[in-house]
Amino acid sequence: MKMMLNMVVAVCLLAVTNAMAVEAGVVLKDEILRKEPFGDAKPSGKLKAGQKVTIEKKDGGWLSVKSGAAKGWVRMLSVRQGSLQKSRNVADSLKSLASGRSGTGHVVATTGIRGLDEEDLKTAKFNASELDKAESYAVSREAAMQFAAQGKLKPRQVEYLPVLQ
Repeated sequence: MKMMLNMVVAVCLLAVTNAMAVEAGVVLKDEILRKEPFGDAKPSGKLKAGQKVTIEKKDGGWLSVKSGAAKGWVRMLSVRQGSLQKSRNVADSLKSLASGRSGTGHVVATTGIRGLDEEDLKTAKFNASELDKAESYAVSREAAMQFAAQGKLKPRQVEYLPVLQ
């Protein structure tokens, strides 16, 4: 009985230790720290390229980091997780981000934004084949939920933007 209790305590301690594990990182470019994991959150400090940070927590595409007295949230793609090896430099790390490789686990994550300017909107034309192609990617709600469950994704409620008048 006592041995069983010791095993349970050991497993619990191991789980807590793993949950609280921190990771080292290096900032790839000058970046603003945010108070929350959102692009429009209030700034809480600044980081310089090459600055070492401690990664405390991950939330979506954001990392909670600490460096000296500075603490806050920064975009995941702005930090090289793990320490930079002597054979790598910041340019190599940026190149690895461009390929979508991030961190020691070689997990692929990509982010892309393409803005449309006024000229793009004026010259836009209907393209039935592109619409058909886009619609071919549609899946049922059930399939999407199953995919999310397999990836251990968590739902996040996002409020609609207010209507401008």
